[in-house]
Amino acid sequence: MDPTERLLAACRRQPVDRPPVWIMRQAGRYMASYRAVRARASFMELCRTPRLACDVTLMPIDQLGVDAAILFSDILVPLEGMGLEVYFDSKGPHVSPPARTAADVEGLRVEGAADAVGYVYDAVALIKRELDGRVPLLGFAGAPLTLATYAVEGGTTKHKHELLRLLYDAPEALHALLGKLTDVVIDYLGRQVDAGADAVQVFDTWGGQLTLEQWRLFSQPYTARIFEALRAKDVPTIHYALGGAHLLEGLAELPCDVLSVDWRQPLSYVRQRTGGRYALQGNVDPGVLRACPDVIHGAVRACLEDFGRNPGHILNLGHGITPDVTVDAARSFVEAARAIGPELGTL
Repeated sequence: MDPTERLLAACRRQPVDRPPVWIMRQAGRYMASYRAVRARASFMELCRTPRLACDVTLMPIDQLGVDAAILFSDILVPLEGMGLEVYFDSKGPHVSPPARTAADVEGLRVEGAADAVGYVYDAVALIKRELDGRVPLLGFAGAPLTLATYAVEGGTTKHKHELLRLLYDAPEALHALLGKLTDVVIDYLGRQVDAGADAVQVFDTWGGQLTLEQWRLFSQPYTARIFEALRAKDVPTIHYALGGAHLLEGLAELPCDVLSVDWRQPLSYVRQRTGGRYALQGNVDPGVLRACPDVIHGAVRACLEDFGRNPGHILNLGHGITPDVTVDAARSFVEAARAIGPELGTL
């Protein structure tokens, strides 16, 4: 099967010779080649330099044999275009100044925000050229709620106190922030597609911390608006939810092509709860990559067999790969998918 079509066909629940495989955070600190690049450039310099972003994006294609490339960037990049400073240190990402009041939200720029990060689209175009049809290229963005969490908290926090304060005390300000973020993400992802992205993924990594009722108010309508706007681009759309087992009823209402889920529930259960209307992505426990190759192969087989000979499976981890994993372990994961997958090619 044409390797450029395998993942795109699976996204559309069309027959494939085997389920495609890629890994969230497949280009990262677990790779010596990535660490060598980072030794001479900061994380944000890497994101802002198309040549470096391209080189890093291609590393897993060459070293692992995955079935898709995903743009190397960060979900917080669009916040820079809105007038916020984004930087990283040993404690993780920081966003300054935090947007915690209606006045703060009012001051955030929407018009021209996506234009301000043109280096992202330059990177997409460069990656697309250098892939030269080997595999499709995925673009991505953070979901509005996830971006709002970072913008309100000023970075990564455990308890999300500031976001919850805004949610309960000033929901109208939070809705205004989410609306602005949605407008920017629509433009941002559309520009990635125009530059050459073959599909896009929206990461909602903090939505799982809300109740279903809260998620329906503060996440679902905004993410849905993004997917609806992207229909005109005619590319597959993927939604990733971390900790979203209790959200499946709401996730099954999103107008996207693929639901990507974490490892806390079997894909057969997710398919049953979502009515079989979506392709599914995932969902091997990322912790298994710390094990020996035989255990990794067993986990891959279990995931593939649980999904069965049904159209629309993209094999992935249930969350991003971690820095302590070895390249050999990641390669074992991909090799297992390639070896076992043909046994379960869709009917």
